[in-house]
Amino acid sequence: MDKYKGKKPITIVTGCLGSGKTTILQEILKDDEIKKNTAVIVNEFGKVGLDHHLLRKSVERTILLNNGCICCNSREDLAEELKSLLNMDEMGVSTFDRVIIETTGMADPSPILFTVLTNPLLQHRYVIDCVIATVDAKNGLLQFENNSELIKQITVADKIVITKTDITPEEEIGELLKLITDISPSCELHRAIHGQVDKSIIIGNKASYPSPLKQSNISRDNHYSSDIRSISFTIKKPLDWTAFGLWLSMLLHAKGEDVLRVKGLLDVGEKGPIVLNGVQHIIHPPQHLEEWPLDEKNSHLVFILRSIDPQSIERSLKAFQTFLNTEIELLELQAVL
Repeated sequence: MDKYKGKKPITIVTGCLGSGKTTILQEILKDDEIKKNTAVIVNEFGKVGLDHHLLRKSVERTILLNNGCICCNSREDLAEELKSLLNMDEMGVSTFDRVIIETTGMADPSPILFTVLTNPLLQHRYVIDCVIATVDAKNGLLQFENNSELIKQITVADKIVITKTDITPEEEIGELLKLITDISPSCELHRAIHGQVDKSIIIGNKASYPSPLKQSNISRDNHYSSDIRSISFTIKKPLDWTAFGLWLSMLLHAKGEDVLRVKGLLDVGEKGPIVLNGVQHIIHPPQHLEEWPLDEKNSHLVFILRSIDPQSIERSLKAFQTFLNTEIELLELQAVL
């Protein structure tokens, strides 16, 4: 099943204030192929926006939403602009193949995903391709302590771009990278130097495919205090997809607000796996792949949790494995922050 068939991909770019979102987008939009086929929606606080003027130099189809944060009270504005873009595209007034949404520095991307994935029109005309978060290498460690939105942005992101690496000591970058991978063990990491990053990050979301983690340190703590945890599983045999859907639905019904992210590459007995991708209560439409993207054909499942004992997920999943008709093994349990 091609999740892009007949749909226009949306890339969401998020990150703390001053972390380099606009600079990265300016660099990406220098690519002529991306530039000519892209519409950009910029969300800024206040009546006078600046970022959209910078991006409009690159892309004429740049829209400013300045009536508040689109993760809070401007989601109707976002939905209307996405519909308006479709109308202009269909009339041939301004055609496009892709939308990039730049959020404010204080945004939680989850409600934006909810808007696209639950709106009756938008869910049939758009697909969330990926979420990219920018993290300031110089100030990132301090922002983790003082900015809870950064943790939300990291848990939702598929790809993370570390900015300002040219002015940050390597030991600080290393500590930041360790912290990020503790929070989101399956994220795809990129570095930006002087705002330059591989333009291909905007196209395609291979980060949706969780891979086995490189290490297995059980309950590793550090000096940050929070209640974010992650737990990962390897599943050795094909599982019953219907039974798994029932188990996951029950989990999200009971604890969905605190299941910050769930990602999976699941063997259900078909030629290729199913890609599972969810944020809190919202599960993206499962994608059926024609073949395995990885050499190893075991299923992998990753949860990022808030205020939930990850071992309770393990106990529940293993208790249910008889109905799933499979065998589940703990891969890694992280006391993240």
